[in-house]
Amino acid sequence: MAAHSRVVILDFGSQYTQVIARRVRECQVYSQILPHDTPAAEIAALNPKGIILSGGPSSVYAKKAPHPDRAIFSLGLPVLGICYGVQLMAHFLGGKVEHGGKREYGHGQLRLTHKCALFDGLGKTMDVWNSHGDKLTKLPKGFRAIGRTDNSEYAVIEEPKRRFYGLQFHPEVVHTPRGKELLENFVYEICGAAPDWTMGSFIEETCAGIREKVGSDHVILGLSGGVDSSVAAALLHKAVGDQLTCVFVNNGLLRENEAENVQRVFGEHFKIKLKYVDASDRFLKKLKGVTDPEKKRKIIGNEFVYVFDDAVKSLAGNSKSKIQNPKFKWLAQGTLYPDVIESVAIAGNPAALIKSHHNVGGLPKNMKLKLLEPLRELFKDEVREVGAQLGLPREIVQRQPFPGPGLAVRILGEITPERLRVLREADTIVVSEMKAADWYYKVWQSFAVLLPVKSVGVMGDERTYEDTCAVRVVESQDGMTADWVRLPYDLLARISSRIVNEVKGINRCVYDITSKPPGTIEWE
Repeated sequence: MAAHSRVVILDFGSQYTQVIARRVRECQVYSQILPHDTPAAEIAALNPKGIILSGGPSSVYAKKAPHPDRAIFSLGLPVLGICYGVQLMAHFLGGKVEHGGKREYGHGQLRLTHKCALFDGLGKTMDVWNSHGDKLTKLPKGFRAIGRTDNSEYAVIEEPKRRFYGLQFHPEVVHTPRGKELLENFVYEICGAAPDWTMGSFIEETCAGIREKVGSDHVILGLSGGVDSSVAAALLHKAVGDQLTCVFVNNGLLRENEAENVQRVFGEHFKIKLKYVDASDRFLKKLKGVTDPEKKRKIIGNEFVYVFDDAVKSLAGNSKSKIQNPKFKWLAQGTLYPDVIESVAIAGNPAALIKSHHNVGGLPKNMKLKLLEPLRELFKDEVREVGAQLGLPREIVQRQPFPGPGLAVRILGEITPERLRVLREADTIVVSEMKAADWYYKVWQSFAVLLPVKSVGVMGDERTYEDTCAVRVVESQDGMTADWVRLPYDLLARISSRIVNEVKGINRCVYDITSKPPGTIEWE
C-alpha cells in the first residue's frame, strides 16, 4: 500500500474499537487497529500521524488490565485517549484514577470550560455518550481540564504541548451527534493527516500490488454471489484478467434464481472465467434426515471443501474442460478487515465475537495454494463502495448478508427438496415486497424462515393443516447486535397475505420481534 496518512488505534477491548476505525476512515484517513501491547518501535516504524487509545471494559488497576508500551508517550506523536484510554494515559503519566461513586452510562451533557483544538467550531456544550465506572480524580503534570459532565470534572483533558488529549465519553458512537467532527479535528488539525484514503486510490494501488505479487500465475476464487466474494472477483479480474477463474458451487440451498443471476453477471457481463458446479443432489443427499443445526453447518462446510477441491483438480488437469488453465498457484478469498482484527482481540474481551467464516477456509493442504486476500484492509461499507466503482450492479453491491449454509439454517428441521421449494417461494415474496415498498436497502436483513409447526387454517371452505412461516426483518450496523424493524402494517399485511395465498404448504405467517441479544439474527 502507498504511503497514505495513517492513524493507529490500540485496542483495549472496547466493543467500539472497530467503530473508531470506521469513523477515522470516513474522514478519508487510513486507520489501523493494533493489539494494545504493540511495541512503540513497531508503531513508529509504521510512521503514523497519531495514536488513538480505545476504550475497554477493564479498570486500570485490575491485575490483568491491558496496558500499552509506556514508550508510546515518548514517540512525539499526538495521542487521543477515549474512556479507558484516557484513564490509562493519566495512570501512566502520573495522574490518578478512582472508582466513581456513580456509574456514568448513557446520554450526558458536556460543558467546555476552556478553548481546545479538539472542539474548534463545536460550541461550548455538546451531547455525549458515556459508558464508564472509573474516573480521573487527579491530572498528570502539565495537563488541564477543559470540559466536564455532571459526574466528571475531568471529562476532557489536554496537554497541548505534547498534543495529548483525553475524553471520558465516546465520540465514535452515533449517540454523540457531533463526535465525527471532533475526530476530524483530531486527525486533520492536531495530527496533520491528509484525506488521501479513497476507494479509487485503493483500487489502483491494490491492482498494481496484485499484478506484482501474482506475476503470470493463475488465481482461483470461490464465488458465492455475496458482496465480499463478488467484489473480490471484480477487483481481481480488473488486476489480472483471464488469469482469474471463479468457481461457483450450487449447493441446492441458494435463493430463487441465484445460480442464473451469478452466471449472468460474472460470466456474461464481466466475461470472467466461471466454472459452475451444480452439486445440489450431492449436498441434499448428505443432509437427508439431519435436523441438528450444527451438524447441518458442518456437513455443508465439509462438503463444500470437497466439491471445490474436485472443481480445482478438473480445471487444472482436464484438457477437455471449457476453461483451460495451467495449475493454479493462488487461492483468493473475500476476507475483510473485521475478520482480520478478530485475531487482535484481547482474550476474554466480551466484544470479541469469533464467528464461523464461510469463505474457502480449511481447504486440503495438498492443494498447496498461496492465499490472496485483496479486501483484507476494508470494512463492509468500503467494500460496497469498491464494488460500485468497479461497475457491479446495485443488487449485488447493496444486497443483504446471506448465511454461508444458505437456506439450510432458515429451515428448522429436515432439509428436503419440497421444504426448500416452499421456503424459496416465501422468501422471494418477502424480498420482492420489501423492494417494491423501498424498504429492502434500508434494513440489514429481511427474510423468511420455515418452521416445523403445523396449524389449522381455512382456505375457501376447506380446512388446512400446514406449516408456519416466520418473517424476520432487522436493522443493524455490523450484525453483532440487531433490533427488529417496525415495518408499516400494510407492508406486513401484503407479505403475509401473499405468502399464505401463493405458497402451497404454508397457511400461517408470524413476525419475529426478537432483538439480538437475546436472540440471534438467523434462527439456527
